[in-house]
Amino acid sequence: MKPPLSSSSSAVLRKARLSPYLFTLLAFIVFVSILYGEDFMCILGQLEPIPGRAMSKPVKRRGKLAFAIGKGEEGCDIFSGRWVRDELTRPLYEESECPYIQPQLTCQEHGRPDKDYQKWRWQPHGCDLPSFNATLMLETLRGKKMMFVGDSLNRGQFVSMICLLHKLIPDDQKSMKTHKNGSLTVFKARDYNTSIEFYWAPFLLESNSDNAIVHRISDRIVRKGSINKHGKNWKGVDILVFNTYLWWMTGLDMKVLKGSFEDENKEIIKVSTEEAYGMGMRSMLRWARKNMDRKKTRVFFTSMSPTHAKGIDWGGEPGENCYNQTTMIEDPNYWGSDSRKSVMKVIGEAFSKSKYPITFLNITQLSNYRKDAHTSIYKKQWNPLTPKQLANPSSYADCIHWCLPGLQDTWNELLFAKLFYP
Repeated sequence: MKPPLSSSSSAVLRKARLSPYLFTLLAFIVFVSILYGEDFMCILGQLEPIPGRAMSKPVKRRGKLAFAIGKGEEGCDIFSGRWVRDELTRPLYEESECPYIQPQLTCQEHGRPDKDYQKWRWQPHGCDLPSFNATLMLETLRGKKMMFVGDSLNRGQFVSMICLLHKLIPDDQKSMKTHKNGSLTVFKARDYNTSIEFYWAPFLLESNSDNAIVHRISDRIVRKGSINKHGKNWKGVDILVFNTYLWWMTGLDMKVLKGSFEDENKEIIKVSTEEAYGMGMRSMLRWARKNMDRKKTRVFFTSMSPTHAKGIDWGGEPGENCYNQTTMIEDPNYWGSDSRKSVMKVIGEAFSKSKYPITFLNITQLSNYRKDAHTSIYKKQWNPLTPKQLANPSSYADCIHWCLPGLQDTWNELLFAKLFYP
């Protein structure tokens, strides 16, 4: 007869009997981790990091952006490069072939004697821009809506996009109309059931400069927290392209309205231009997060378009500007005094905190070189020129807007690249 087991011996046997179950459980956990580990990481990747907590590695995995069909070249910054002369493929269309260009941008029609400004192609360092494919762009827009929102510079990019596409559309299947007292311009391609639109909102927020026709107001005021005034017209858009910069540049300060423009006693405060601009950026980003579906839509923001009103910036004479400029600036580090780096910093700070993926089109540096590409005096003049002005063409040269075809076609090539190959 075997002696009875002690209590300690019984405990050992019980542990021994449990160990196969523990082993099986552990083996199952390891198996599941291997099989579904990537899915767990994707789920974890959707979580936002806790603010202020350092992370050794980024874990966010957002998945493919809407409309993307591939990836850009590894390590390629398409906004860093140089201009190369291209007689074979430039311009991408002729001015006379695109009836949608406003008379403010038709430089050849208004007497510009040279075409050199049309012959340049942007070449990124160490990589290439994908060629603009009008067929791919139109097929992608089939059944969808694209809208440019901002000021007259964004309207120029809007018109450039239409000029790049319209030749593929039969004349009886396309139209351009203006609505909402000039605030909304709509180009329709009926065969494609698509529209490309421009909406006038120079500050994105409500302002006293919102009239699309009469808006030359020196004492500019923006209304705080008012983006929905215009934003209600952007809902349902599949591809949005924002810009806003020039209208904020009224000086060192900006007037901001608290309340409504209809209030009898208006509360208006002055804040720094950078603070006011940051307010506009945060409003735009919040609107995009609340109204745009990241799985189905894309939002772009075009950085500030430089002016060339001060020749001394590039080593020219005092009083010189873009008038009669036919060559570009060669200094790769050139940055004009009218392009505020402090504003670029505000954009960077706002975008770094955004929970909605906005694609930044950094056109500022590459456009800074192009003092030759402005409309200058070769545009429709809305008011008769005085003898004094005629004697000094620099005095009425437009060094803000750009001839079409020209520089803004490159902006759309960059948009195309980021839309399909982010």
